[in-house]
Amino acid sequence: MKSLKLSLVGLIAIGIIGWITYSFYLAYQPQPIRLQGQIESQQYSISSKVAGRIDQVFVRKGDQLEKGQLVFTIHSPEIEAKLEQAIAGQKAAGALESEAKNGAREQQVQAAKDQWLKAQAAAQLAEKTYLRVNNLYKDGVVSEQKRDEAQTQWQAAKYTESAAEQMFKLAKEGARKETIQAATEKAKAAAGAVAEVEAYAADTKINSWFNGEVSQVLLHSGELAPQGFPVVTVIDTQDTWAVFNVREDYLKHFPKGATINAYVPAIQKTLDFTVTHIAVMGDFATWRSTDATQGFDLRTFEVEARPITANSALRMGMSLAVTLNP
Repeated sequence: MKSLKLSLVGLIAIGIIGWITYSFYLAYQPQPIRLQGQIESQQYSISSKVAGRIDQVFVRKGDQLEKGQLVFTIHSPEIEAKLEQAIAGQKAAGALESEAKNGAREQQVQAAKDQWLKAQAAAQLAEKTYLRVNNLYKDGVVSEQKRDEAQTQWQAAKYTESAAEQMFKLAKEGARKETIQAATEKAKAAAGAVAEVEAYAADTKINSWFNGEVSQVLLHSGELAPQGFPVVTVIDTQDTWAVFNVREDYLKHFPKGATINAYVPAIQKTLDFTVTHIAVMGDFATWRSTDATQGFDLRTFEVEARPITANSALRMGMSLAVTLNP
């Protein structure tokens, strides 16, 4: 009986010693490294290039947006006034172009012709008068002064006739091609001004450029929206990825293209991710070795990994953990 007790005590002692030995063994084994990251998603800001007062916002936080869906409208009387001015300028430029291409009116051409015929008749009369006076001068009836005056009037009448003829031809020919080209270019410039204002006017009705979920509505009806200010922000829930801050001595576990397993507590699932991007984080101090004989400073890198299989349950801000074996 006594020997049985001694054997039992011995076994217990051996067990205790073995447990202590195993505990020491485990204590000195390298512990797994756990890194925590979080889920990020692509965000978009929906804004307008036109400043104005918000007329109406058609979405709320949490709404699902589809590409082309109307998000908000802006009321801008200034744009409407500028559009009216631009249209009026376009009409005026178009009228000037038409005038240059069509040339003088029929009545203007006829008036110029009549002036030419009038000057022609006056020149013929002046010529006859000069011939009569010249004959009288030869007969000694009139003085040389009278003959010279009649000759001068005849020459002046001929110049007047020539000038009237040129004015008639000018009216009949119409505007020069350079004038027509200038009028055409002015009409194009006016059309461009209208198109520009119309583009701004169209931007008072803002549609979504992508699919996603509304995360924030920053302005509401009646509030002033500066140019380019984000009125609504949208998250693309289909474009998500994981971000980890990894010390550089752990980067060997995250080569680009590698597959990592991460546990997501929010959905209580382990998902597979592929490392897609590695970049050093900002360094705001001069790097130097802390001790050249014992070690050196370690940088931190930002590692991005995208899920191999899309999971609609992943939401921006969710945490996830990766376990690394030393």
